[in-house]
Amino acid sequence: MGPRLLTLDETTLRRRTSIKWRQYAPDVLPLWIAEMDVMPSPAVVEELSRIARDGDTGYPVNAAYMEAVAAFYAEHGAAVDPALTRPVADVMTGMRAAMCALTRPGDPVYITVPVYPPFHSTVLESQRRLVTVPLGPTGRLDPAALDEAMGREGRGALLLANPHNPTGTVPTPDELRAVAQVADRHGVGVVCDEVHAPLVLPGATWTPALALPETQSWLAVFSAAKGWNLPGVKAAGIVSGSAAGDVVAALPDGLPYGTSHLAVRLHTVALEQDRDWLADLIADLDANRALLARLLAERLPAATWRPVEATYLAWLDLRALDLGPDPARHLATTAKVALMSGLPFGAGEGHARLNFATSPELLTEAVDRVAAATG
Repeated sequence: MGPRLLTLDETTLRRRTSIKWRQYAPDVLPLWIAEMDVMPSPAVVEELSRIARDGDTGYPVNAAYMEAVAAFYAEHGAAVDPALTRPVADVMTGMRAAMCALTRPGDPVYITVPVYPPFHSTVLESQRRLVTVPLGPTGRLDPAALDEAMGREGRGALLLANPHNPTGTVPTPDELRAVAQVADRHGVGVVCDEVHAPLVLPGATWTPALALPETQSWLAVFSAAKGWNLPGVKAAGIVSGSAAGDVVAALPDGLPYGTSHLAVRLHTVALEQDRDWLADLIADLDANRALLARLLAERLPAATWRPVEATYLAWLDLRALDLGPDPARHLATTAKVALMSGLPFGAGEGHARLNFATSPELLTEAVDRVAAATG
């Protein structure tokens, strides 16, 4: 069976005006930023049409979105009290607010590298002290490394990505428990970015940050933006464990004012109505994950990676190609393929991130171009 959703051809995609398709020249295939080459889900299309027909472009009512988010968590084993949630403009707004509620200027904030570049910038822009802690050799959380760093630096906050971006790993319950024990020992608060939770692929199971007794003092931030390809209509929610009430009370009162009515409505209907669409997407991403593994093995064996457990983002080790510290910059010129530079993720020299949420044809062409340019 062929793809169900990842079927759009390049001509159709180049009509889009988002940054993915306008950042580079028309002869460059863009497989860089986290935006999928799919049409919106049916319920999202219908709700968007209804909003336009009704002129429903006023101020948001956020409660239904937070209830839909809480229901999503309940499906995955985490009891989230809607009273301990806060709607926010987007995921990083929520991450920053939660981090600032847990820390003061000058406090250490730990991130596990390589990790999503805005983790780095939001810590520095908030006048906190950035402490980078390497992931383990297989791209997974390393509680021993966190223990060493926290023991050296002291209290503060830890920012996690669950699932992880860019390595695509999904922390196990035991890994989350181990991190919780380390954080508790050193008095460190924890905030998880869980935006990729809907995109866990076959073979892995997502454990929400708040699903365990040991993590009830943690906070997490969730959005439907990644799962339903809605990054241009931003909304998110801070969700909290049962023992995090004091931290929730410390969040700024004005956070809900940043949400968009359009985004809240589209995210809510996606969560409530479009799970069949999501299942089709997961099947396509699973097929593309296998296709990328075959393509790299056959046509670009010098590029190594660990097939992801979640997301549609492949973290490629390209050091054997001898393209310098930033191979993405080199390949955009020589291969006419745009990948995300590994450098802003931290610990990313010689690496690049590839977005495989595209048609099998475009994915194949991209790998062929890189192979031809480096062979």
